[in-house]
Amino acid sequence: MRFRRRLLGFYCLWVACLGLAAAQGRQIQAKSLLPLPQRIQYGKQTVPVHGFSIQLPPGCAIEDQFAAEELSALLHARTGARFPVAGDTASTRVIALVRTGGVDPLPVPGEKAGPESREAYRLTIAQSRVEISAPSSAGLYYGVQTLCQLVDGYADQAVLPEVEIRDWPSLAYRGTMVDISHGPLPTEEEIKRQLDLLARFKGNQYYFYNEASIELEGYRLINPKGRYTQGQIRRIISYARERHIDVVPCLELYGHLHDIFRLERFSGLAVFPHAGEFNPANPKVKELLADWVEQFSLLFPSPFVHVGFDETWQIANLAKQAGGLSPAKLFVEQLRNVATGFQKHGKHVMAWSDVMVHYPESMSEMPPGIIAVPWTYDAEKTYEPFIGPLEKNNVPYVVAPGVRCWGEIFPDFDLTYANIDAFLKAGRQGRALGVINTVWADESQLLMRQSWPGMAYGAVAAWQSVSVDHLGFLDAYARATYPTTAATHVASALEKLNRAENHLQKVLGQETMQALWQDPMDPAVLKILAPYREDLRQTRLLAEDAFDELDQALSSGADPLAIKSCLVGAQLLDYAGMKFLYALEIPERWQKLGDRPDSDQWWNEFEAEVIEQNHGRIIDLMETITELREDYRLAWLSEYTPYRLATQLGRWDGEFQYWRAMQEELRAFSRVRKDGDPLPPLSKVLKGRLPE
Repeated sequence: MRFRRRLLGFYCLWVACLGLAAAQGRQIQAKSLLPLPQRIQYGKQTVPVHGFSIQLPPGCAIEDQFAAEELSALLHARTGARFPVAGDTASTRVIALVRTGGVDPLPVPGEKAGPESREAYRLTIAQSRVEISAPSSAGLYYGVQTLCQLVDGYADQAVLPEVEIRDWPSLAYRGTMVDISHGPLPTEEEIKRQLDLLARFKGNQYYFYNEASIELEGYRLINPKGRYTQGQIRRIISYARERHIDVVPCLELYGHLHDIFRLERFSGLAVFPHAGEFNPANPKVKELLADWVEQFSLLFPSPFVHVGFDETWQIANLAKQAGGLSPAKLFVEQLRNVATGFQKHGKHVMAWSDVMVHYPESMSEMPPGIIAVPWTYDAEKTYEPFIGPLEKNNVPYVVAPGVRCWGEIFPDFDLTYANIDAFLKAGRQGRALGVINTVWADESQLLMRQSWPGMAYGAVAAWQSVSVDHLGFLDAYARATYPTTAATHVASALEKLNRAENHLQKVLGQETMQALWQDPMDPAVLKILAPYREDLRQTRLLAEDAFDELDQALSSGADPLAIKSCLVGAQLLDYAGMKFLYALEIPERWQKLGDRPDSDQWWNEFEAEVIEQNHGRIIDLMETITELREDYRLAWLSEYTPYRLATQLGRWDGEFQYWRAMQEELRAFSRVRKDGDPLPPLSKVLKGRLPE
């Protein structure tokens, strides 16, 4: 009897534990959805995925068909089963797509967020019926993305939870701007991959940043090897539209145009020859811009256009030359000329706000309808200086934080999160219409796939009403992007690479990629390095651990696209730590030789340790940088066209030659030194690289 009571008690405890585990599993799953739905209520059971067919809404549009086909393909990839798509189905188990309003695939001027918005959706999962209902094809598409994230398990073990979700965006405009002018030129296929990523996390605008990287009729000489054809642009726009993303031209129509003015044919249009800004006093400028406005308006169907107008600091000098004309007046006149041209084509005009805020008197003279774009990429203590003047003057605006990737070896996700969160919070407290999460390429050497988590974070943060969980984000991102067997490894690797970058920033400053190529034996650099030996060690240890995690992820069958770029980042962080640690150790080895080392001491304590061909420190650096150069080249060509690649590889070649020259200098000394000779200062041997 006592045994039976114990057995019954154990059974009840086991059932309770299973229920608790299931509840905890549902809770973990809810937290890992990206974006986190506004309202979510789980049931008690799971629903097998096999056996469903997909039912299209009455009056099905091609946008609905696309969402259904994508759902079918994603479920097939997860389970290996077929999920037929039909306008009507007699199947007893149906995933029904129900559109209650018009198609409305893209964001338009006057777009509203919230539970009644065009992009809202309801998702219900029960045992025999799954239903996604929405007022537009965009809402259906977003419901499909959430449904696919809810699948747990693989093959015939794949299940969905019983759940009721109501979801909607907290911001109507959730854009990402990708810089294709300062650095590499992503291939057409790579831009499509970026669009796939943003669609998965419910972004709805892609700002195509262009200075001189789009083919225009009549301007064959401008950047012929570094631009997209109009045919490519049209294909990208079409691809994005299928995924409910509007491609918005993000142009520069005042400053940042050196790529044009470096041509002698156009240099006279600049404020001075071969400069970076238009001279608005030159009548030929207005003529050229009118042509560009016409061509861009016809090429991009978006109702929005971003005209740039940032950092135009030469206007102060031009205003002086004009005699009595204020910089604000000059700026507003140029903006009005450009804006009026686009408005005649029905476009809503956006412009960066830094010059507006710098010359606040300009805001009362702004052309009607201008949407300002305040930008900053740091975790500011207050964002009032950026948005306060716009609020005061009733200028509508969209905030623009950034993924901190353009000057770093690996993106700084901590700063990215802090910047996006704080700027979005300030914008929500004000009257921000939306967000443009910027991905710049100023340093030109970045591998942009490393920034995909930051791009996803920006889209997620703009959709959710609650703050994104920093600590859990990379894990949730990896689970939404990679197979379960690889996700833990990828998340761990990304977190460790972020920490490695942060350790290296303590030593080299924020822009670690630029600092990487500096002379490590420069006395000023050695002085900076000295207190940070442990940070350099931690950079290496974390990077090596991350490499191991990424390698395991590849072995488990993860898609190698972004992982291979991250592997290059891990190796480059490891090289940076090695380079600057060795720069400290080489002079130390020299000092320990004393005044008159004999041959054995010289060999054992310096030559074998530093300059020996097979295992010395210098050959370590030479071999690492040359092997990594090839990995970097291949990673570049996987993402970008060859445009500007040779320029960047020149830095890698210069790095090899630096260490090779040092090795030769030390070998030359080794050949002539004799036992009993006094040891000269290392600075004499290395031709003045080091202080005496």
